[in-house]
Amino acid sequence: IVVVENVERIMTTEGLSARDATRKAMDQIIGAIIAITLVLMAVFIPMAFFPGSTGAIYRQFAVTLVLTMMFSALMALTLTPALCATLLKHPSGSKLHNGHVPGGKFHAWFNQFFARTTKNYLGSVGKIVKKTGRYLLVYAVILIAMGWLFTKLPGSFLPEEDQGYFINIIQLPPGATQERTQEVLTQVEKYYLEQKEVKHAIGVLGFSFFGRGQNAAIVFVRLKEWDERLATESTSSTLVRQANMKLFKIKQAMIFAINPPPIPELGAVGGFDFRLQDRGGMGREKLLEARNMMLGMAAQHPALLGTRPEGQEAGSQLFLDIDRLKAETMGVSIADLNETMQSLLGVAYINDFVRQGRVLRVQMQAEADTRRTPQDILKISVRNNQGGMVQLAEIATARWVVGSPKLDRYNGLPAMKISGGPAVGRSSGEAVAAMEEIAQKLPPGFGFEWSGTSYEERQSGAQAPLLFAISLIVVFLCLAALYESWAIPFAVLLVVPLGVFGAVLAVTLRGLPNDLYFKVGLIAIIGLSSKNAILIIEFARRLQDQGMSLIDATLEACRLRFRPILMTSFAFIAGVLPLAFSTGAGAQSRIAIGTGVMGGMLAATLLAVFLVPVFFVVVRRIFPGHARTHAVSQEEGTHEKV
Repeated sequence: IVVVENVERIMTTEGLSARDATRKAMDQIIGAIIAITLVLMAVFIPMAFFPGSTGAIYRQFAVTLVLTMMFSALMALTLTPALCATLLKHPSGSKLHNGHVPGGKFHAWFNQFFARTTKNYLGSVGKIVKKTGRYLLVYAVILIAMGWLFTKLPGSFLPEEDQGYFINIIQLPPGATQERTQEVLTQVEKYYLEQKEVKHAIGVLGFSFFGRGQNAAIVFVRLKEWDERLATESTSSTLVRQANMKLFKIKQAMIFAINPPPIPELGAVGGFDFRLQDRGGMGREKLLEARNMMLGMAAQHPALLGTRPEGQEAGSQLFLDIDRLKAETMGVSIADLNETMQSLLGVAYINDFVRQGRVLRVQMQAEADTRRTPQDILKISVRNNQGGMVQLAEIATARWVVGSPKLDRYNGLPAMKISGGPAVGRSSGEAVAAMEEIAQKLPPGFGFEWSGTSYEERQSGAQAPLLFAISLIVVFLCLAALYESWAIPFAVLLVVPLGVFGAVLAVTLRGLPNDLYFKVGLIAIIGLSSKNAILIIEFARRLQDQGMSLIDATLEACRLRFRPILMTSFAFIAGVLPLAFSTGAGAQSRIAIGTGVMGGMLAATLLAVFLVPVFFVVVRRIFPGHARTHAVSQEEGTHEKV
């Protein structure tokens, strides 16, 4: 757009041929094209070197966008000028009108309108650059508003996407029979099959992500295609909330409908992953009390919803008390005893065999009738070291106890897992902050750590300031090398907070959080807002170096670059508009990127065209620099005269 607009302007104002106009236009804007390309590439390069799963997401955007910018610059420097010189022609018999060739009534009206707009714009800029101090105060107010909005923006990691399915966990009390679990599972499946948005519901008895057993079950709910659900606007998140409200009435079991995590490799279910740790050696009983205390406080917190313990609760267990002295007297080794119990009560792998081309496993386990009651188990015989058989009843007694089927540890410490999610209208960052707030109220000796997506969310929040700082430094160094000045890059980078202000304001108005995709959009805004400043400052610097005064050079650059800035910016905004209002699969990530980038570009365009001249004038007054181009052109003119 910048190349074509510049060529057309020169053709219409100076009457040059397309070839000569293209050559002159490229002499004027090649520096701006190189600067814009370097900035847009440099701002994304640091993203490619961040570690972890966050870095993997950053890397995908960085590599894609950097390669895109490279090809875009290549086209702008090679193919676009050739097309301009070949295709752009003056309409025969046309007359210039306000510096533009009319192409019909609409074009004539538009050119008149834009000419008046440009005239009014230049008048406003002429008044602004004479009162730079006042408008620097306006800029300071925008900075304060941006910082305040940023602190109020709720944090998050990745948006909860509609993946076309969700998961339902069913957990009955410890010791519940398979028949009771099957009854609850049937009720849950019946409820889902009655919903018009559900395509399939598949239940699995005896297994769930919380643990295995007769009291556990899981249901995978497959939804219909997005276009079939578009009329009712039923997303998976909406259906999950409805299911939890309905299934809560089933009192025989604890039932939770849960969305899958945005990144499957980081967890089995969505929501936060909190690990309560016993750091003071308080014991399992005290750890259980602390967990129940946290669950009680979490149930009352307005930012949390569906907070639950994960894992199997303590239940009845059959404890075999071995008389080791008597077993040794009868020649029964503890190793043989353990192996026998493992093989008969558990499962022992023997070998493989091939049958009809299939490899089958041979496993050994006692028949169910021989291990139905404690008395049946005590009848099991164990071979001693003399080759005789000793009944288990002679060396052991059986009794019932209450215990946990699994003892969890996290990073070497006894731990219990607590999961949940944010309440309606709250972000995952607010839910994480609420859990940390509750954990501070626990007795001494207990701590916590985050795992899964929650851990990655905390890491991404800590990495964001470093990422922004590195991106700004790299852009500054590129501009300093290009302009051979330390002052001019400041005038360019002062426009970045304007774009950030627009992005933060846009996501705040739409109720979106500060997630990973929004951060990617902010990085893009650094480069895109700098583009508008470069288009003005590059021309103003060249005109000043050619001998024009600072104010005159700034106003002339604003006049020449006003139309290209609006054309490129509004074309970009129109391109991201479908992202900001998208629906269907992956819509939330597109909305996060599109909203931030669109708001940032609107602010970086509407505010920058007035404030960039102020930045350039102030920086040039403080750091005048030197007119190298003007000196060189005078020297060349002297040689030509000789």
